[in-house]
Amino acid sequence: MNSADGAAQGLAGVDEVGRGCLFGPVFAAAVVLSPQVEEPLLAAGLTDSKALSPRQRALLVPLIQRLADAWAIGQASAADIDRLNIRAATELAMLRALQRLGRPPALVLVDGILPLRSWVGPQRAVKGGDRLCAAIAAASVLAKEERDGLIRRLAPRFPGYGLERHVGYGTALHRQALRTLGPTPLHRRTFLRRTLQA
Repeated sequence: MNSADGAAQGLAGVDEVGRGCLFGPVFAAAVVLSPQVEEPLLAAGLTDSKALSPRQRALLVPLIQRLADAWAIGQASAADIDRLNIRAATELAMLRALQRLGRPPALVLVDGILPLRSWVGPQRAVKGGDRLCAAIAAASVLAKEERDGLIRRLAPRFPGYGLERHVGYGTALHRQALRTLGPTPLHRRTFLRRTLQA
């Protein structure tokens, strides 16, 4: 968590990454940006993390962390996903990120069309928000880099699955490894039923 004054203020953008993966946690980030820093971030190439190369994202991370009024990361584990379901676990990761900001933001902008049911403060769902709102785009970049970095660090513990390449998504390589090796303790069992039966 980072905050220039120890407390979040204003508008926070929230986004998740890893929702569709077969392996590992779902991550979320919350980012509070003041209006004056949005322009330099956009000029540096800030947009939806999926539209950026790994190098572009890596360059943006320290810039976002330095310019943001506050930022924080939350996650929900594969066990949380299996216990709760993916939507509820994603909301848990978002809630954890928001709670780590310090003081609650005045307004939360959530990427997507569904509200964050566990958030009691003012909020708005923004369809395509990671392309329309700088704070949501910044959250998408931080969440993506944090999650990908974790999965790549975990990859040597689980050789043969290609985690360093697909970071847990259901690629053909990953699905074949699951059929050959079976799931690890960090695979989402509720996501694997169709994969292992196919």
